[in-house]
Amino acid sequence: MVLIDTSAWIFALKKNFNPAIRNRIDRALLEGEVAVNGIVQLELLGGTKTENEYQRLKRRLNGLYYIESTKELWDSASELAFKLRRKGANIPFTDILIASSAMSVNALLIHADSHFEKIAGYFDLKSESLVKIAS
Repeated sequence: MVLIDTSAWIFALKKNFNPAIRNRIDRALLEGEVAVNGIVQLELLGGTKTENEYQRLKRRLNGLYYIESTKELWDSASELAFKLRRKGANIPFTDILIASSAMSVNALLIHADSHFEKIAGYFDLKSESLVKIAS
């Protein structure tokens, strides 16, 4: 299973898309089960500009595996935030929730956000960074 973070999706969805990132996301969609969670869905749909764009993207996202935001997920995200802060890593809570979502289903997190690289440096987060490709 693969969870694609908003940071990667946006490079693939915009008009002047990044071809390498778009190819990687297309490959993930063809190869296996791609997941989405509530916060990624909120970030993507909340950033759409028109009703048509919103509805088209919503239909696509509805076809993906959905990682539920259970109490257990929030508990593990809270614990991860606490442990990261104790290590001196100041990570946005949204990124911690996304990382916790990926870890909860043992998914590979594809991203273009250096915060996830920091989390993976401390904890067992399977991640594929597209940060260098995005720059």
